[in-house]
Amino acid sequence: MNKYASTLIKQIQLSPEIRIITEKIFAGERLSTEDALELYNSSNLALLGILAFEVKKKQSAQYVYFNRNFHIEPTNICINHCKFCSYRRRAGQKDAWECSIDEIIEKVKNHLKENVSEVHIVGGVHPDRNLYFYTDMLRAIKKVAPHLHIKAFTAVEIDQMCRMAGESYQKGLQLLKEAGLNSMPGGGAEIFDEKLRAEICPDKTSSSDWLKIHETAHNQGIPTNATILYGLKESYEHRIDHMERLRNLQDKTHGFNAFIPLKFKNYNNLFSHIKETTVIEDLKNYAVSRIFLDNIPHLKAYWPMIGKEVAQLSLSFGVDDLDGTIDDSTKIYSMAGSKEQNPNATTEELVNIIKAVNLTPVLRDTLYNPVKIY
Repeated sequence: MNKYASTLIKQIQLSPEIRIITEKIFAGERLSTEDALELYNSSNLALLGILAFEVKKKQSAQYVYFNRNFHIEPTNICINHCKFCSYRRRAGQKDAWECSIDEIIEKVKNHLKENVSEVHIVGGVHPDRNLYFYTDMLRAIKKVAPHLHIKAFTAVEIDQMCRMAGESYQKGLQLLKEAGLNSMPGGGAEIFDEKLRAEICPDKTSSSDWLKIHETAHNQGIPTNATILYGLKESYEHRIDHMERLRNLQDKTHGFNAFIPLKFKNYNNLFSHIKETTVIEDLKNYAVSRIFLDNIPHLKAYWPMIGKEVAQLSLSFGVDDLDGTIDDSTKIYSMAGSKEQNPNATTEELVNIIKAVNLTPVLRDTLYNPVKIY
């Protein structure tokens, strides 16, 4: 144990269980699920922040990352019936949309002037668009912007497009990669506990298939992210089970770049009667996630979801990535009542947010290669 850890433990009154966990963290030892539960049940938010920041420093020193990116959401028409969703529409319903490939290309061209490096593509699981529509879309994007990193499609979208085309996950991902797919986001994970998943998103891709799709992507050299939906009806045990499944897969494939906790928003959905989590709970969740997921290198705070102020606070609780500039190009959380109704951030704004808490901003590419250190 280093001198700082020894001093910390002596000065703070800790329960025997938390003291042991603290010693394990400073020694770089992996925490058990029981350890994670002790941390979740702790009321010492300041200590959790100190411990999470210690783990963050081992992963990324004083750096906090962001990139210049934009989103394309090809459609919000979706075959699934997730009860927490404020985004889904039926075909022909008010506020529904489905972009053609030509319309998507125009969106790409309009954003290129912003000197972006990544396009993030996710949307509803459309009933009539299979794998080959999306391979055509990827090729079209690469034709007009060959330098652009395409991070696209949740495992839920890939599941459906492969089923419609009669292709295996392996073949489907191979075709998508050949067409221009560079990496995958982590959406659609929600919560892996099968009983709770059946309650909140009954017809969505199963937990095992979500993990299988990401494992298949990793084995084909396609890096991905991972998410969790928290603050709905899950217990701490559910969150820990979810993260343990991710940690086990990461031990096997080393294919996850970042973990992104996604907060349940209660506007305009079937769970509107459930109160949203407090900022204290948000920060605790970031901290425990960072400490427990010792093999996933980055922890992201998605500021369009939690707002820039809370995102800045999260940098003291293990977070080392603020996503990107976004350029007012996503509606998923604005339709769910997010404070950021027109999500947009300049490079200067993100740099200032990071510097204000005495950390070092790093403009990155999608795979966390530094482009510029500020």
